[in-house]
Amino acid sequence: MTLKKSLKDKRFVVTSEVQPPIDEDPKEIIKKLELVRGRVDGLTVPEFEIEGVITDTIKTCELLKENRFEAIYQTTLREKDRLQIQKDLIRAHETGVENILAFTEDYRITGDSLQEMMFFHVDSGKLSSVLEHIREGHTVDGKDLPFKAEFIFGSGIESRWGKNVPELEMKEMEEMTKIGTGYFLTTPVFDVGLFEKFMKQVNTFGVPVIAEVMILRTAGVAQFLNRHVKSGLVPDWIIKKLAKAPDRQKASIEIFSEIVSGLKDLCQGIHIITMGAEEKLRHYLDAAKLKKL
Repeated sequence: MTLKKSLKDKRFVVTSEVQPPIDEDPKEIIKKLELVRGRVDGLTVPEFEIEGVITDTIKTCELLKENRFEAIYQTTLREKDRLQIQKDLIRAHETGVENILAFTEDYRITGDSLQEMMFFHVDSGKLSSVLEHIREGHTVDGKDLPFKAEFIFGSGIESRWGKNVPELEMKEMEEMTKIGTGYFLTTPVFDVGLFEKFMKQVNTFGVPVIAEVMILRTAGVAQFLNRHVKSGLVPDWIIKKLAKAPDRQKASIEIFSEIVSGLKDLCQGIHIITMGAEEKLRHYLDAAKLKKL
């Protein structure tokens, strides 16, 4: 079943991610993923650049498709013009990819300036224009394409606001709804109560919401996220539980299961950030009673 159909049927979806290989045999990636075949509705593949090395994200998506996984091409928009976006989406279509996850490079908006708002509208406008042209079978400069393509795309949103979602955030979501986003993907959720308040506001858009859930295996990683990603991102109770646990793996799975259990009645799915735990993902899925084979 495709991700699009799962969302349409209002099933609780489970997606995760895979990094494009740099110095790893692609076959090894597939070997790890075989452990969760049939248990995830899609795998995102982000564009990735490190020390000047640019990975081939779409090639990795093609590899996933060849091995019967639903691939989601994850891309950023701010540094791309319409022609580059079009080039990437045409290549994605040619490799059989039907899913896109789109972000501005700093979609976690922290202010409400006109400049920030303009950046967002430019980004959404670029994507909307390219999608519309490809859907109708021609390029942005009017040339005919040998095909028409319909993508389902997800949009990144900030979910830490609780009941006080800023006006700009709501405007962003409204704009993405207008251009036909298939779902919203949130930033990592650790506080289910705060997330419930957030959902009460954004449910008005009528668009499925998938909550990002991060697998944390050590207190050190959680503290690193609070220091270098966002202060207070990981609650103290999680850090303390991981720090004091005689069995950290068990504690990690319990934390994951507790968060997922609280999310099941609030949104339409989760997106799992594995943080290097790909080979253990099946144990987390089992504990949270997600998609038993």
